Amino acid sequence: MAAVEARGVRKLFGPVKALDGIDLATREGEFLVLLGPSGCGKTTLLRIIAGLEQPSAGEIVIGGQVVNGLPPRARKIAMVFQSYALYPHMTAFDNIAFPLKAQGMPREERARKVEWAASILGIHDLLGRKPRQLSGGERQRVALARALVREPSVFLLDEPLSNLDAQLRASARDELQGLQRRIGITTIYVTHDQVEAMGMGDRIAVMYQGRIRQVGTPLEIYEEPADTFVATFVGSPPMNLVEGESYLVGFRPEHFLPRQAAHAPSNDSWSFTFRVTRIEHLGADRLVYGIVGSAAGETKVVSRLPSTVDVTLHAGESYEFAVPAHRLRFFDKATGSATER
Repeated sequence: MAAVEARGVRKLFGPVKALDGIDLATREGEFLVLLGPSGCGKTTLLRIIAGLEQPSAGEIVIGGQVVNGLPPRARKIAMVFQSYALYPHMTAFDNIAFPLKAQGMPREERARKVEWAASILGIHDLLGRKPRQLSGGERQRVALARALVREPSVFLLDEPLSNLDAQLRASARDELQGLQRRIGITTIYVTHDQVEAMGMGDRIAVMYQGRIRQVGTPLEIYEEPADTFVATFVGSPPMNLVEGESYLVGFRPEHFLPRQAAHAPSNDSWSFTFRVTRIEHLGADRLVYGIVGSAAGETKVVSRLPSTVDVTLHAGESYEFAVPAHRLRFFDKATGSATER
């Protein structure tokens, strides 16, 4: 396993800045997630690390060695794409063995390595099948096995679960994270799905408009967002932002509760008059949408109430809601950056 660093990486496509000065370093053996909306530059950064694109400026360092100019095969990386890119005319065994055959590895050693990867991923029974005979999750595991047999120092995964249905994605996340823990390979994983990022990453790098906005653990990203973009991109529903006189105050929907359920004394909480406009019943939770007054007039906010909060609410009525003071986050109105009140 090896650490990966991006030092001042920029990438221009004509006048478009796809990456604008990326500085990022993984730790050896960690699972780092690049999270951001479409077009933020996360896949471009992954392709530059892989050697499939060249940076306009800056350096990529893998295992302490600057690899700018080295072809992908010389970087000791393995990449799994969204499409899996399996050869349809080959069996799973031959797909997994293909990179080893291309290296000129003897047949017996190839077979041994394929068996080793198949045992790790639990796909022995699938080795004789062709891709069209496999489910999406099975194709994903074959693609991972093909990457694994090369014994890379770094795994690069570009939204490998996006073609799976919701239930299969949940189980695949668990399998993929368990695999990474067992083999201990430094892994960089690209996704726009915050649930994947929060559930899988040791750390998350949130990207937007070609820049990294924040790097931290899932808990740090969620509880201490560096700016209003991170605050509203991470979390479902996102953090509420209400305008004050010289700042924005943010609070998560699950911390915005009816006064009688807030469990905070009035002198240690902020109160709002909340006019309910709509209620969604989601089983374990209720999402309560409505409006509070602010320095800018009226602001739409949302509350997430667990089923244990047994308070009757009706659309069209106003109620007193509160947020414990220690759950409030403040942001500069001009820059959007986190600040002290």
